[in-house]
Amino acid sequence: MKNKPFNLLLIALVTLVSLWSLWPTWRDYSLSKQLGSFASGADSLKYMISHRDELDNARKKSLKLGLDLKGGMHLVMEVDQADLFEQKAWNKDARLQAIMERVRQKAASSDVPVIDLLVSEFRNKQIRLSRYFYDIRNSDSEITGKLRKESEDALVRAREIIRNRIDQYGVAEPIITTQGSRRLIIELAGISDENRVRNLLKGTAKLEFKLLREPEVLLRVLDKLNSSLASGVTSPSRLPADSVKADSLQEEGLSPALKPSAGSAGPLYDALTILQNGSVYVQEDSREFVTKLFQRSDVSALVPQDSELLLAAKPDQLQDGRNYYPVFLVRKTAELTGGVITEAKASFSAEGAQPEVLMDMNSEGTAKWARITGANIGKRIAIVLDGAVYSAPVVQSKIPNGNSVINGIESVEEAKDLEIVLKAGALPAPVRILEERTVGPSLGADYIRAGMLSMAWGFLAVSIFMLLYYRTAGIAADVALVLNILVVLSVLAGFSASLSLPGIAGIVLTMGMAVDANVLINERIREELAEGKSVASAIGAGYEKAFSSILDSHVTTLASAYLLYTFGIGPVQGFAVTLMIGTATSLFTAIVVTKEIFTFMFSRNILSVKSFG
Repeated sequence: MKNKPFNLLLIALVTLVSLWSLWPTWRDYSLSKQLGSFASGADSLKYMISHRDELDNARKKSLKLGLDLKGGMHLVMEVDQADLFEQKAWNKDARLQAIMERVRQKAASSDVPVIDLLVSEFRNKQIRLSRYFYDIRNSDSEITGKLRKESEDALVRAREIIRNRIDQYGVAEPIITTQGSRRLIIELAGISDENRVRNLLKGTAKLEFKLLREPEVLLRVLDKLNSSLASGVTSPSRLPADSVKADSLQEEGLSPALKPSAGSAGPLYDALTILQNGSVYVQEDSREFVTKLFQRSDVSALVPQDSELLLAAKPDQLQDGRNYYPVFLVRKTAELTGGVITEAKASFSAEGAQPEVLMDMNSEGTAKWARITGANIGKRIAIVLDGAVYSAPVVQSKIPNGNSVINGIESVEEAKDLEIVLKAGALPAPVRILEERTVGPSLGADYIRAGMLSMAWGFLAVSIFMLLYYRTAGIAADVALVLNILVVLSVLAGFSASLSLPGIAGIVLTMGMAVDANVLINERIREELAEGKSVASAIGAGYEKAFSSILDSHVTTLASAYLLYTFGIGPVQGFAVTLMIGTATSLFTAIVVTKEIFTFMFSRNILSVKSFG
């Protein structure tokens, strides 16, 4: 008996590739353990920054665990298609807003496609769709078809953008499927910061660059709003009770901010702080009240048509130690939007350790940005993301290279999340979470422990049985079994598939199948030895006669696993994937690996008639 060079080379290559594929998993484990050993957050952050590429690469290529093992989130999200249709309308008025409000109310309690609800409302009001959508010459059926296509595209685009965000976040094998005409089902394994993921998925990432109005214009607008609210011109009955007087703000737990420098009082000024330099702030506990006030249609009607009031995304600390949100009056029309952004990267400012996001623009955006900054030197440009001002820097000079920066960011995680959403692009419409279920890490840890114990006990039981029953020949089966499990895990890691609890069950079943093939071979060899053949002849005949039975059983198992994967969902597919991989590797190890081990043992005079039990 002689070893075939090709078989030896193939075995060596498979072993090396398997170890290479699993190396990032070990590296990820080592780096995570080292990261967790730091006592202070500063040392941990410094280590993350210095090893960022290595950490990201190892985490990306490591073996992923499924939702049932690692814990995570199950989300049902809905795309706000009513908002999408309202964005498409070109002649917005009070009647359209009333129709859209009724559509939203019906959509909240019905699974009927939003486009059908919208068309029904227009028919009930006997209004043509062309009054608000597309061209006046289009028929209702043509517009309905276009809007239906828009809604379908919005769902697909939302799914892909959310997938891109999740992929950049680093979640292994996310499951994202559509349900009906407006819902997404999302399963995310290994999530530890649920709130961060919620914000990451819900944010539309609508980035805009808007010019700020002069401080004196802002003060005049606020004074007009305050006077109108105080005199009842803007229908104070529509205001919540806590917006009329400062004492009722206190009753609701929204204590008013400091008095404005002008000493004025009123429903709005009671919630604002105005400094001597003209800067306007809203105290943190009055933020929600002021935000809702600015969004009201009768209040926004008092603001110049080309302007809008916005609050900062992050608060500032004034001298009294409290958090205050700056108020900005910006041009309603954006000078530039986030569609021109080609690259975004989380970094730290040159002045210190303040997180920020650096952005690069395409050629069109670069030309526009150069023109905008060149024409507005000395003025402030607000960087607005999802309706909140992140920063409003003063233009010092013309920027010809298309670079811009978002600062005012509190943590490196927030900077990284901004990087992700800007890279992935803006959602076509807002999305909201309808349902959320969380699998805790303790439950996942219990499953991992149970799964690993089942694998360990299964491996030990099979290995010991093979050694006791087949003696020396059992060593070949055990070595092949180890290689079998190694290859299965490496294939899962190499193709970024996740290992779930049903997947572990598939591996345990694979161990049984692998040993079953070796039992067939060993029994055939024993039969040949009983007939008086030599060890070399018995091994050759044993493999030849057992091959057809082994091939038949493995092919039928592969076919069954394929059908499970094709027609199954979720856990069934996880079981089928590992079973298919394990069946293929079992065939390889049983036919090729064990035979080469027997050949090696025979050449070293290790095998004899008694070696097979």
